[in-house]
Amino acid sequence: MQMWDAAAANRRNGAIILFIFILFIFGLVWLINYIFAFGEIFLVLALFIAFIFSFSSYYYSDKIVLMISGAKPVSREENPYLYHLVDGLAIAAGIPKPRCYIIEDTAPNAFATGRNPENAVICVTSGLLSKMNRAELEGVIAHEMSHIKNYDIRYMAIVAVLVGTVVLLSDWMFRAFLWGGSRRSRESRGGGLIVVIAIIAAIIAPIVATLIKLALSRQREYLADADAVALTRYPEGLASALEKLAADKEPLEAANRATAHLYIVNPLKSDIGSKVAGLFSTHPPIEERIKRLRAM
Repeated sequence: MQMWDAAAANRRNGAIILFIFILFIFGLVWLINYIFAFGEIFLVLALFIAFIFSFSSYYYSDKIVLMISGAKPVSREENPYLYHLVDGLAIAAGIPKPRCYIIEDTAPNAFATGRNPENAVICVTSGLLSKMNRAELEGVIAHEMSHIKNYDIRYMAIVAVLVGTVVLLSDWMFRAFLWGGSRRSRESRGGGLIVVIAIIAAIIAPIVATLIKLALSRQREYLADADAVALTRYPEGLASALEKLAADKEPLEAANRATAHLYIVNPLKSDIGSKVAGLFSTHPPIEERIKRLRAM
């Protein structure tokens, strides 16, 4: 029951953090408008540009991720074993069958992407197919199926867009200071202090945004583990798969920092073990995930 309680807490905490994230972006936009005194037209224009950017990034996020990862579609005839597992788990989850993609890489890993269950994709590496037994592979596929069922794929796509928005706003504000300063700093005695605060905000905002994204990603992994067990009714399958994934030290060449949070385990295989490095991890500790699974 402990893991189910954690899953419920993850849902609540994720919604709270996402709300804080949105407030954070609005605060940054307000600060930019206050410092440079652009007026209401700036806010309207900024919101319009943000909407266009967000819509485009969200709508084409799955295609972009698959292209970056070098994933190729696989048919039922080419890999009936994979299709059989995906079909069965999609029926158990009560969602349309996702399309199947494969990355030709010996490093074992997998991820799900897409806007919603109707447009979802499950992507696995050739290494995962060759190194996992049936129960382990079923556990991994069930984990990714849970991401789809819970709309984590949409959730994280939106968060990725929000992070990109923060980075762009911060970079723009910092460059504006370098080129001409602010109208407020030129018109008021206290402008210097405000400018210093704004410059600090421009520097730390991308870091804070990234930390929020990573925190959300880690929470969704715990939740997907719990829901995967609800689909397979066999916690040991996923627990054993995670042990194999942790023991495999081969980095996934197709992965990068922009896509690392999508995978079931961190594909970059960082050897840094400090607590500070843990803050920037895209995934919760595998040992803790295994512990929770085996406590069910």
